[in-house]
Amino acid sequence: MVEPIRIGVAGAQGRMGRAVVAVIEGRTDVVLAARFDREGVQGEGLVSRDQAIAATDVIIDFTMAHASAELAKAAADRGGPALVIGSTGFSPNEERVARAAAKRLAIVKSGNFSLGVNMLIGLVNQAARALPAADYDIEVFEAHHKRKLDAPSGTALMLGHAAAAGRGQDLDAVRARSRDGITNGRQPGEIGFSVMRGGGIVGEHSVVFAAEDEILTLSHSARDRSLFARGAVEAAVWAARRPAGLYDMQDVLGFMKEEPPHA
Repeated sequence: MVEPIRIGVAGAQGRMGRAVVAVIEGRTDVVLAARFDREGVQGEGLVSRDQAIAATDVIIDFTMAHASAELAKAAADRGGPALVIGSTGFSPNEERVARAAAKRLAIVKSGNFSLGVNMLIGLVNQAARALPAADYDIEVFEAHHKRKLDAPSGTALMLGHAAAAGRGQDLDAVRARSRDGITNGRQPGEIGFSVMRGGGIVGEHSVVFAAEDEILTLSHSARDRSLFARGAVEAAVWAARRPAGLYDMQDVLGFMKEEPPHA
C-alpha cells in the first residue's frame, strides 16, 4: 500500500491556507502533516516552520515572497521537503534564493495554479506569435481584491511573458510600466498592463489584442479560491516524486515537453 504524501501548509491561518487545508482533508492520497504561520500568529495545532520542514514531504506556501524565500533556504539547508510556492512579488534577490534552493530540492513556483489560466497562457503565446506586432497592440488587464499588495499580479506577468515570448521578445524590453499624464501615445510593439484593486475580487485576467479594425480578447475569471488550492495540491503530489529543480504549473500539467530542470 502506498503511503499518503505528507503535506505541510504555510500561512495556515490565512484564506488560501485554509482553502488548501480543506482540499487536503478531502483527499485520501495526501495527509495534512503540519500547519504553521508567521511568528506570533496563534492557532490550535500550529507548529513551527522548522517542525513542519522535518515532518513533511512537501510544503505548500501562499504567503509573502520574503517568507517563501526564507522557507526555501531553510528547506534547502535540510535537503527537503519539496515546495509548492504560490507567493508573488519576488524581488531579484528573493528569486536568486529560490533558484539556489531549487538546486537541492524540487520547487514548483507559479503565479497561478489554475488549469484554465495555464491554458490561457498557451493561447496568448500562440496568438502573439500569429498576430503581427505592427498591427496588434497587446494589453494585459487584471483585477484582484483590495488586500492584494503586488501589482501587476504574478498571473498578469506570466501572461505578459507568454505574449512577449510569442513575439520572440523579452518582456522587460517591451513592457509599458505606467501611464499617467502626457504619455506621447502608445509605442509600437509595447505590452501594457492595467490594474484594478477592489472589493473581494478573486482574480480576473484578460489579454487584449487591439488592431485598428478588430479586438481579440482572451480572458479568465476565478470564482473561488478552492480553484487554486486544488491545483496547488496536485502540484504537491507531482513535486513529491521529482528530482531537484525549479518547475512551474506548465510542467505539472504536461502542457510543455518536460526538459531538464531550469534551476
